[in-house]
Amino acid sequence: MKKLNLSLKIFAPAIEWVEARTKLQRVLIYASAIVLLVGSFTYFAYLPKHKEIGRLESEYKKLAEKLDKARKTAKQLNYYRTKMKAAEAQFKIVMKALPEKEEIPTLLSGISQAARDADLDITKFQPNQEKAKEFYAEVPITITVSGNYHNVAMFFDKISNLPRIVTIEAIKMLPGKESDKLLTTCTAVTYKFIEPVKKKPSKKKKKKKK
Repeated sequence: MKKLNLSLKIFAPAIEWVEARTKLQRVLIYASAIVLLVGSFTYFAYLPKHKEIGRLESEYKKLAEKLDKARKTAKQLNYYRTKMKAAEAQFKIVMKALPEKEEIPTLLSGISQAARDADLDITKFQPNQEKAKEFYAEVPITITVSGNYHNVAMFFDKISNLPRIVTIEAIKMLPGKESDKLLTTCTAVTYKFIEPVKKKPSKKKKKKKK
C-alpha cells in the first residue's frame, strides 16, 4: 500500500495539471495518451511478434515444401524398388533357363537322350564352337538322326520341353535308305550364362626421371 501511495504522489502534480485544463484540453490530452499507449504497444510488443510470426510462416512453408519433396521422392523410391524386385524376379527366371558352364555336358546328354527316347538313330552329334554374346553364349550342336517323320516330331517336342532353352534351327530332311525313314539334320542351339569379366584396374607406368 505504501508503494502504491508513493506512486500516486509522483503522478499527483501531473494529474492536478490535467484537471486544471479545460474539458476540450483534457479530452485531447487523454486521446494523445491513448494514441501514445497504443503506439508504444504496437512498436514494442506487436511489431516484433508480427515479424516473428512472418519468419515462422516462411520457415513453415519451406519445411512443408521439403516434406512434400521427400514424400514424392519416397513414392518414386518405392516405385523403383518394386521395378527392381520385378526385374530381379524376371532375371532369376531367365537364369533358370540358362545353364552354367558345368551344366552343359548334362544338357547335351539330355538332348541325345531325347533322340533315343523318340526311337531315333543318332548318326551325328557334334557340339560346335560357342558364340559369345553380351551375358550368355550360344552353344550350337549339329545333329543328324534317322527315323520316320512322327519320331522326328516327337524328338523336337521333347527338346521344347527341356528345362533349359534349346532351339532347333536349319532343319533339313532327306529320304533315308529305308523307304519309311528320313535322314534329318538340324542345329540344336542351347545357351549358357557367362559371368561378366571384372576389369582389373590398369597400372600406369611411372615415367623414369632422366
